[in-house]
Amino acid sequence: METSNPSRRAWLAVTLPLFATGALPFAAQAAAPTPVEVWKDPNCGCCQDWVDHMQANGFAVKVHDTGNNAVRARLGLPQKLGSCHTALVGGYLVEGHVPASDVRTLLRQKPDALGLAVPGMPIGSPGMDGPAYGGRKDSYAVLLVARNGSTRVFKNYPGNKKEST
Repeated sequence: METSNPSRRAWLAVTLPLFATGALPFAAQAAAPTPVEVWKDPNCGCCQDWVDHMQANGFAVKVHDTGNNAVRARLGLPQKLGSCHTALVGGYLVEGHVPASDVRTLLRQKPDALGLAVPGMPIGSPGMDGPAYGGRKDSYAVLLVARNGSTRVFKNYPGNKKEST
């Protein structure tokens, strides 16, 4: 008994269009970078370091070198949660030196919130972690900011600095 096998040419004619459209789950496709819009001071090196961190983690960043006070106020972020740059990604505000992994988690979970914030400029956070800091890391929290301005801890980052007693 002879079994029939489709020819290679016939197989390619059927499967190549599926690869091109992404219909096959195992099709190798590069994910498109996630767009982020950032407002920062044009002279702030740590802001640019955070932008570099985001780009290295699959975000396509559009930068506005105009400062961030006006956009932060327009978006409704309480001033006490402010930092040196403000971003918008996927409809969420991202304030300050938030790690890219936390932004990805936010986008995956899609909570009903204004966004994430790391108030101030904690040493050791992305963008505040260059060689000038000698490996020092202060503890800090990424806060989930509700639409009413209240917050809860989204993720804690321990420091490596001994606290004085």
